[in-house]
Amino acid sequence: MKIALIGYGKMGRTIEVLGKEKGHSFPLIIDENNPNDLNAGNLAGIDAAIEFTVPAAAPGNIKTCLKLGIPVVSGTTGWNARLPEIEQLCRDTGGTLFHASNFSIGVNILFAMSRQLARIMDRFPAYRVSMKEVHHIHKLDAPSGTAITLAEQILEEIARLSTWKLNQTGESGTLPIEAVREGEVKGRHILVYESGVDSITLSHDAKSRDAFAEGALLAAEFVRGKRGIFGMNDLLKL
Repeated sequence: MKIALIGYGKMGRTIEVLGKEKGHSFPLIIDENNPNDLNAGNLAGIDAAIEFTVPAAAPGNIKTCLKLGIPVVSGTTGWNARLPEIEQLCRDTGGTLFHASNFSIGVNILFAMSRQLARIMDRFPAYRVSMKEVHHIHKLDAPSGTAITLAEQILEEIARLSTWKLNQTGESGTLPIEAVREGEVKGRHILVYESGVDSITLSHDAKSRDAFAEGALLAAEFVRGKRGIFGMNDLLKL
């Protein structure tokens, strides 16, 4: 495939290396130095775009691709408030959007397990749920997109919880999320259900960026020839 790479940080470079090993090419690479190169002329002949940038830039990048008929895979987090707008544009243009807060197969298995556990724990109010996420110091958003996805799933399943809050504890009806930024941690998410007599812990620890990059490349391969809005559940059939 000919893939446009939008965002050329550590994740973008990892995607490029792994993609070339799989036989893909990257004729267009966009970073903060050449944003205006994301245009119709340079996107001609591109099979899909993979977008890993920053929350402020992602919606505009995705809009450009959708308006030009380029399937786009986005892993940028921190802009969920604008997702309905982007999804509507995708429908209006008959385009293709694959969006995920995390492209790791392991994390998406964690999502499935967490939802099932939350359904069970809805019946046991003695257990208080909390979350901790740890990432490298370069990560711009907090909590992580993965943590927000986990939290939203839990809120959907546990009736006694109505909201999540960052770095706050003790409030009734609230799921507290602790966000820590340290060193070069690739990504760690820990869910704890705790009662007065025991606790249940569900966690995932990323060892390298390769898992996320491989998932993004699988998503780009998946959307080729498809139209619509997709996510990791579609790819993995979870």
